[in-house]
Amino acid sequence: MKKDIATYVGKCITCAKVKAEHQKPSGLLEQPEIPQWKWEQIAMDFITKLPRTSSGYDSIWVIIDRFKSAHFLPIRETYKMEKLARLYIDEIVVRHGVPLSIISDRDRTSVNLSTAYHPQTDGQSERTIQTLEDMLRTCILDFGGSWDTHLPLIEFSYNNSYHSSIGCAPFEALYGRKCRSPICWTEVGDNRITGPELIQETTDKIAQIQQRLQATRSRQKSYADKRRKPLEFDVGDRVMLKVSPWKGVVRFGAKGKLAPRYVGPFEITQRIGPVAYRLRLPDELSRVHDVFHVSNLKRCLADGSLIIPLEEIQVDEQLHFIEEPVEIMEREVKRLKRSHIPIVKVRWNSKRGPEFTCEREDNMKAKYPHLFEN
Repeated sequence: MKKDIATYVGKCITCAKVKAEHQKPSGLLEQPEIPQWKWEQIAMDFITKLPRTSSGYDSIWVIIDRFKSAHFLPIRETYKMEKLARLYIDEIVVRHGVPLSIISDRDRTSVNLSTAYHPQTDGQSERTIQTLEDMLRTCILDFGGSWDTHLPLIEFSYNNSYHSSIGCAPFEALYGRKCRSPICWTEVGDNRITGPELIQETTDKIAQIQQRLQATRSRQKSYADKRRKPLEFDVGDRVMLKVSPWKGVVRFGAKGKLAPRYVGPFEITQRIGPVAYRLRLPDELSRVHDVFHVSNLKRCLADGSLIIPLEEIQVDEQLHFIEEPVEIMEREVKRLKRSHIPIVKVRWNSKRGPEFTCEREDNMKAKYPHLFEN
């Protein structure tokens, strides 16, 4: 009888659209392959809303190689696609050539190179970019309206800082030798090896870096998969689609918290990689990209004749994905010389699937107090 009751409840369309999930997020971690050479695979992001400089810059374009070397380009938030493309050719292509793949967020301020809701963004690159953003914002606070003139030195400092994941500085990984600077002048002199020996040493170093990156990837995947569950669908399956991650979909309208958490069911028309699926969406959702991470889907067991009407949600002209925190995973205290800062580990529902970041507890409490109610 217990099994029959569970089957009956699982087919209830009302429960499917309003019940919250209390299980592990679906979809195991998928990572891009480790590149074979430098600047073959890159990631990029934008840091916007910065103090405007005398030259008119108010944003930074962060472009980073999977082997960690990076370029920081001052730009204006109003730059069009053509201007960004020309800047990319002038600053990146002329130095490193054309990459095999580019991973980039798909939003209104970035170049639309990756598929929305498609989990191909490398978590390692995402965390590196987040570290860069924190460092850049700190420097910008120090330099104020002249931050663009100090940006080359910030880039130099980053590229010559040791990275544990590759076991050396990005400059050394890129060029095969340590950077000549006043603080390490004696380490790189005129008698540096050249010719075939330098080529062999560079090749060996790339192989070593690949091994270290593979070890880092394995640790990340092992940690992430402990908090996730595998979930697969077949073409033709009917699934419910989570509404809450969309900005522009109003769940708390006339019905307040009784508005649906899911809409659908929708038919799966194609599998895009291990953890993403393409859905057949109605005309009302034509502005929504039709590929979704498996964490935003759940199987629909209700009869095929039942459907949740889309009239129950409102869709405005600015419909796009918004990342939101789901729960607080862990707490710790970061101890500094003169203060202690409470830190929380947060699980986010992002367009790439579940992700984890460390945030200040006071900031999270101010923005998302409902996460701390229990």
